[in-house]
Amino acid sequence: MTEKKQNWLSGIFGFIGEYKGAMIGSVTLAVLSVACGLIPYFAVSRIIILFLQNEAEMGRIAGMAAIALGGYALHRLLFSTATVLSHQTAFAVLKNIRSAIAEKLICMPMGTVMGRSSGQYKDILVDEVERVEFPIAHMLPEFTSNLLIPVAVLIYMLTLDPRLALCSVTTVVLGLLCFKRMMSNYEVRFSKYMEACETLNSTVIEYVNGIEVIKAFGQSTSSYEKYADAVNGYRDYTLEWYKRSWMFSSAAYSIMPSVLLTVLPAGAVFYRNGTLELPVYIVCIILSLGLVPPLIKVVEFLDNFAVMEQTEAMVQGLLSAEELSRPKRAGQPDGYSFEFKNVGFAYDKAQVLQDVSFTAKEGQMTALAGPSGSGKSTIAKLMVRFWDSGSGEILLGGTNIRDIPQDILMDHISYVSQDNYLFNISILENIRIGRPGATVQEVKEAAKKACCHEFIEKLEHGYDTLAGDAGGQLSGGERQRIAIARAILKNAPVVILDEATAFTDPENEDKIQSSISSLTRGKTLIVIAHRLSTIVNADQILVVDSGRIEASGTHKKLMEECPLYQRLWRSHMDSMRWGMGSRKEEYDPDHKASFKTGR
Repeated sequence: MTEKKQNWLSGIFGFIGEYKGAMIGSVTLAVLSVACGLIPYFAVSRIIILFLQNEAEMGRIAGMAAIALGGYALHRLLFSTATVLSHQTAFAVLKNIRSAIAEKLICMPMGTVMGRSSGQYKDILVDEVERVEFPIAHMLPEFTSNLLIPVAVLIYMLTLDPRLALCSVTTVVLGLLCFKRMMSNYEVRFSKYMEACETLNSTVIEYVNGIEVIKAFGQSTSSYEKYADAVNGYRDYTLEWYKRSWMFSSAAYSIMPSVLLTVLPAGAVFYRNGTLELPVYIVCIILSLGLVPPLIKVVEFLDNFAVMEQTEAMVQGLLSAEELSRPKRAGQPDGYSFEFKNVGFAYDKAQVLQDVSFTAKEGQMTALAGPSGSGKSTIAKLMVRFWDSGSGEILLGGTNIRDIPQDILMDHISYVSQDNYLFNISILENIRIGRPGATVQEVKEAAKKACCHEFIEKLEHGYDTLAGDAGGQLSGGERQRIAIARAILKNAPVVILDEATAFTDPENEDKIQSSISSLTRGKTLIVIAHRLSTIVNADQILVVDSGRIEASGTHKKLMEECPLYQRLWRSHMDSMRWGMGSRKEEYDPDHKASFKTGR
């Protein structure tokens, strides 16, 4: 066995865990079943010999038949038990692989996680991992028995007549050579086939998930072309592969079973010249017919080696991805201020943040404003360690966040992003994610503060209503308020709002901002602003542009000294006039709708 095969075997079987005994038992029982499966051959051959020698007494025939039946029954019993054990092993491996991937995703930086599409993750977690089941569940007992049966039969034929034994393997060897030619460059071809499958899988999921947008914006033609290209690419490569291999495949399946083409004429010659007895001739004919079917199954199992190797490579590629660094000694924050010291960060080799330094003081509100793509959300994500900074330090309460275990860090932070995901569980449980031990009444109180209690009560099943896939049963604004309710329920000392009111309608925005002001009383609040009118009361506003802090200060100071902030404010006012008409409070810097820490 090559080193490469040893690697994927050790990689896959490394997930067996406590089922190693079941695996060993499966192989052992499979070997014993092979031995029992040979008993009927011996019994039948003995019966034939008795008939040919005119010694076929009923008692002896019945005895041999009973032995054959007993051997076959024991063979089936042992083989069935081996299959049960191998299936238990296979499903344990599938569970352990999927659990390992799920745990790995939690430890990986969000940037690495987001580098793959949901279709790719579905392909690995569902389709690719599922491919492991068949080789383990069936290859352990069946591969073992299908390989040993022909070997045992051939050894027995060698004891009867070596010449016929060699004749019986002539077509087998020729068939195996055809199979070898068919399997040339199989690993490369299979890898390209899997790439075509992955492209098709991702494109189909993207097409189905985006069908609403495609129809709304009349992009059905261009989107369908991308889908059709993926389908055609998969078809073209599959057909090309088939055209290259069908001739050798057909030849192998035609030549390999044709053992009688050599055994019959050779045996006839040997029998005619008196060097072969008729009983031995007939027994060898029967035994030769049992050589090929198991071997063909063995060859078909070899196809799964490439599947296993590909799957193991994909799984190990994911499991070996870079993780967020873990502290050697767990630190604890001394307070809840956030401080950036000369922080730099690059994503896909593009510099996103450069030399960012600021302090968000405990109990105060720090807002980030700037053009789209300036790096505001990246700063927020670095605070919760969705990524690690490339340079500089980020401190929470004077402790580098790299020295704070991730679970402890997140216990101190409530994070509400502009993209909020709801699980397809009840709305009650979606809110309870903020604090799993919360009572129903506490969940409802948080919902009331987030202004979502009323619309939840109007749903058919109230708080027990399923949110749908990714919260699809709710509008964007409703999902946003559910996410805010989570943060309210969590009641962490640091609150980060990454454009948290981006999808709220003007009618409810005042209420939500008022409830957030109550939520953030006495806490460290970091806000990435969607509407500048919501941050005019911030203790400090950081103006971010091209990954740098261009200016900082209060709203009043920035309006006097920062040209970029002035342009952003004028643009905001213009959008309010065009979009909202005469809502005077949107233009009033002192209006209560702005976020406040409520000190």
